[in-house]
Amino acid sequence: MAAMGSYVLYKVDEGTTKVKDTVGKAVDWLNDAFDGVSWPTLNKGEQTNNNNQSNNSNNNNGGGGDGSEFLAGATLLATMDDEANSSKDHQNKEYIDEDDDDEEDEGEDTTGDDMVSLTRQMIEIRSILNKISNKMGESISLPAIVVIGSQSSGKSSVLESIVGKDFLPKGDNMVTRRPIELTLINTKDSSDEVNQQSPKKKTTLFKGDVDNDYLVDFPQLREYNVSSFTKVKSLLVDMNLQVSSKDCISEDPIQLVIKSSKVPDLQLIDLPGYIQIESVDQPAELKDKIKSLCDKYLQKPNIILAISSADVDLANSTALKAARLLDPKGERTLGVITKLDLVSPGQAAQMLLNKKYPLKMGYVGVVNNNKKTTESEYFQKNKLFFKNCQFSNRKLRKKLITILELTMSKELKPTFIKLQQELDNTAYRFKVEFNDRQLTPRTYLLSQIDVLKLAVKELQDLFSRNELKSILRQELDQEVLNILAARYWKDLENENVTNIIGDPSDEAALSYWHKNLELSTSSLTKLGIGRMTTAIITNSILSELNNILYVLQPTSFQQQGFLYSLVNDIAIQVLNKNFYSTADQVENCIKPFKYEVEIEQRDWDDSKHNSILLLKEELKQVQGSKNLLKSNLSGNGGNKQIQQILQFLKQRQALSNGNVLDINKLDYDGGFSKILLEKGKQYIELEKREQLLKFRLRFINGKQCRDTKSMDKCPEIYLKAINEKLISTAVLFLNIELLSDFFYNFPIELDRKISELSIDDIEMFAKQDSKISKHIELQKRKDLLQLALNKMNSLLIYEKINKKPKKNL
Repeated sequence: MAAMGSYVLYKVDEGTTKVKDTVGKAVDWLNDAFDGVSWPTLNKGEQTNNNNQSNNSNNNNGGGGDGSEFLAGATLLATMDDEANSSKDHQNKEYIDEDDDDEEDEGEDTTGDDMVSLTRQMIEIRSILNKISNKMGESISLPAIVVIGSQSSGKSSVLESIVGKDFLPKGDNMVTRRPIELTLINTKDSSDEVNQQSPKKKTTLFKGDVDNDYLVDFPQLREYNVSSFTKVKSLLVDMNLQVSSKDCISEDPIQLVIKSSKVPDLQLIDLPGYIQIESVDQPAELKDKIKSLCDKYLQKPNIILAISSADVDLANSTALKAARLLDPKGERTLGVITKLDLVSPGQAAQMLLNKKYPLKMGYVGVVNNNKKTTESEYFQKNKLFFKNCQFSNRKLRKKLITILELTMSKELKPTFIKLQQELDNTAYRFKVEFNDRQLTPRTYLLSQIDVLKLAVKELQDLFSRNELKSILRQELDQEVLNILAARYWKDLENENVTNIIGDPSDEAALSYWHKNLELSTSSLTKLGIGRMTTAIITNSILSELNNILYVLQPTSFQQQGFLYSLVNDIAIQVLNKNFYSTADQVENCIKPFKYEVEIEQRDWDDSKHNSILLLKEELKQVQGSKNLLKSNLSGNGGNKQIQQILQFLKQRQALSNGNVLDINKLDYDGGFSKILLEKGKQYIELEKREQLLKFRLRFINGKQCRDTKSMDKCPEIYLKAINEKLISTAVLFLNIELLSDFFYNFPIELDRKISELSIDDIEMFAKQDSKISKHIELQKRKDLLQLALNKMNSLLIYEKINKKPKKNL
């Protein structure tokens, strides 16, 4: 019995709680449905007392008495609540004008106090959807308010009154050439959040007209938190003038975000004004292009804000005509009548009564402030005429907030379904094409940098001492050949000198060649070996890095490419740090060789072998160049032509007394061009070099060059031996001073630079590879779709839990 009694009391208490909830909902509905009627409400203390009294009454009277009357009343209210809920959807489909007060308050505008966080969240969702549409060219979007009107309708003034600032460019010519997608964000009680979402960059170039209560962003220009409206207007003019006078109109929108506690949460799109006829300097198709652009934005589900001037008959309103074509029933159109002070108050009021050209959302009248009167003064003076009308910019702001919230709410569910389908398709593509592998521009860049650092590590192993010697030998051996050609081989054209070299028995000749050897040695050791060898190794490292980069990105590799510039700049910076100190160290260490060089027999034998290899390689190159010239000279005339050219040049050379032949001064009329004669001259020189190299190879291989005593007669061997000593000494310090420091600091500096890169730089790098770009774009689309769906789902859940009739428009 005790258990049964407890159960009965529990069910009574549960029933009472449900009744209270039902009554609360009914009272809320009645308050909204019958605006101005006062319903009894209890404060927290009174509710507690009444609950206690009710419990006591129930305990004392067994649940009878007042409790029965309360349940009866609750049943009636619950019935009314059910009826209200059944008619709720029908009410939301109709836009019924509110009954305004007879007078507009002249105090501070508190529109921001009526902001609903729901609107801001939906604007945020729309921004996400715009990113998706812009990237893939598809139209999935929540509605925005599209502002249309003729060029003289006062459209700019209406927008500026909503913002509270003069910011739109104006002029006699067509200054609005691109759509302006204007996002207004109310920052009241949320300034910290907005500041975190926007970059910290703030422009202060324009000191005039600065208002720190407003912050303006131009995402396309990467200009953020601009507080000067002089600069805002200047940037808008520049962005519009990017469209040539020939085209006049562009569909590429200007994105503009204005954040302030003085603006409502709204999404507006300002379009170029309609024109009736093109001027002489405008293209003939301009009128049609403007109409086509406006029609694109006036499609469902966007709201149309049709601006008309009061001094123009509504039957001739360009904006209303355009709106009616795409919204025949006037369900998405709100009319705005500007310049009411230009007509009589009675005539103005008739326009606003929404009878002659009815719109579901009605009309709002505004007065553009001028020197003669303000809007508030005008309506206060003529309040009797506008008793049953909607008027003032303040009223317009409130109405736009309500319209946008309601329209967006109605589009949430169908848009949610579209996005769910699109997400499924995108996820399927992502799985098929990229196996669900997550990739971002940063992770892709870091993976490439890891491969680069691994390749650089392997490069360090390749730059051994032997490899360094090989690199330096290629360059310095050429210097040895140049010295030999300049100081020895050019004199061998003289037959007497050739004989002396071949059989040295003259003391004067030996002294001559010994002096030549000393000069040649000095030329080699004083070349600036320190700086030369340091530069050679530095260029070799940069060249190897370029080879690595080419393997990493062969399709997009270019000297102006992002990765090329980044890696080369870092490498040059690290190498330059020790370049001069390394060059000085090398130069100091080879200084003894500038005065005396000791060559042992073992060094001589090795150098003899290497000299023979060097001369053979030089001979091979000379013969190759000679054969190439021969094929060019033969042409259609064959060997006969070559012989004629060479015979002529040799004759002229014999008559020149050893002077260099000047082809331009030759008096030849045999029909050969100067180009052929110049090539013939080169052929003769190569032929002489070939004979000389063969002679020197025979000489070096002979008994005349078996030890260091023969260095005057065998300069090739001696200079080659000195060259090897210079190379060995240079490599020792290049390895310690330059390479060790580079391979240690390059990865560290690379990581530091990567961490400082902006998001735009990283994306630019990733998009150089078309496949990676497609991967990232598809993944980004998938992520944006998922983000939009999550936010939409939260709003749908919120609306379902807090289901409440919408305020009529």
